[in-house]
Amino acid sequence: MTIQQLRYIVALDEYRHFAKAAETCNVTQPGLTIQLKNLEEEIGIKIFDRTKVPLKPTKDGAEVIERAKKLLREADAIRDYVVHKKNDLEGVVTLGVISTLSPYIMPMFIQAMKVAVPKMQFVIKESNTGQLLHSLQTGAIDIALMATPTGNMQLKEYPVFQEPFVAYLHPGHPMAQQQFYELQPQDKPLLLLLENEYCYNAQLMDICGLKSDTEKAGQFRYDITSIETLKNMVRAGLGFALVPQLSVNNEPPEAVYKPFKEPAPVREISLVVADTFSRKLLLEKMNEAIWNCLPETLKLNRRYKKIRWNDSPYFIKAVARFKE
Repeated sequence: MTIQQLRYIVALDEYRHFAKAAETCNVTQPGLTIQLKNLEEEIGIKIFDRTKVPLKPTKDGAEVIERAKKLLREADAIRDYVVHKKNDLEGVVTLGVISTLSPYIMPMFIQAMKVAVPKMQFVIKESNTGQLLHSLQTGAIDIALMATPTGNMQLKEYPVFQEPFVAYLHPGHPMAQQQFYELQPQDKPLLLLLENEYCYNAQLMDICGLKSDTEKAGQFRYDITSIETLKNMVRAGLGFALVPQLSVNNEPPEAVYKPFKEPAPVREISLVVADTFSRKLLLEKMNEAIWNCLPETLKLNRRYKKIRWNDSPYFIKAVARFKE
């Protein structure tokens, strides 16, 4: 017994005519007849007396039809509830944001969402990628704004924009006067990474062709936790950095950062939710708000090379060590 079969018998009761009922249900007349026969055989009751003109329900059939009408009303109520929830723009939502993006886009995003969805309340949590993935799977957060693809089949990803990486340089760097940055062999061992940002580090190492962080040398090893600290280290001549483009939007005039030639390396930034998340209208509003917050340089149609992180040997090993 299916919901559709019940809709067929209710339509037949209303029109008392196979052709009219079939047309109303957007099904062929033979198809409707077959479905009615299958239902009658399944429940062991003749629902309609086909010898009558017009068509007439049997005594037991009339009772089945009344119960079907009640069930269909409940089914329609469930459908209406789900549609309402999908389009609901009220309530509380917990949003997790990767720490390498949050400082540069959240202030603008929050202002935009106040206008777009004034009845929504957002709880915003800044975390690293590993924590965001765990929080999505446990339900601690509803939505994550993060680099993708994650490679997790239990999550749905809705890409928003591509963010290029740029080289952040000391003013005395050999490439400081060039229009574009080209990777220099001497920069590789000086690459500065972020503590516990395994996906971000994996992307930087991929761009530089490094297999592991042990290829980096030097007297000091730094546990840097923010891009701003990383940039200060570069300005002090203590390393080399690759940073996301949004992080250099408000740099002082003396700062030196250079884009790569096309196809430039980028990270894909997406809204990520559990596969059970159903509030599609909210995601559309968030996507639009984020896009409108971006500088025009990020909206240009350019050739990019998307840098993955979930299949990086460094990332896999780092996460394995973290779980031990």
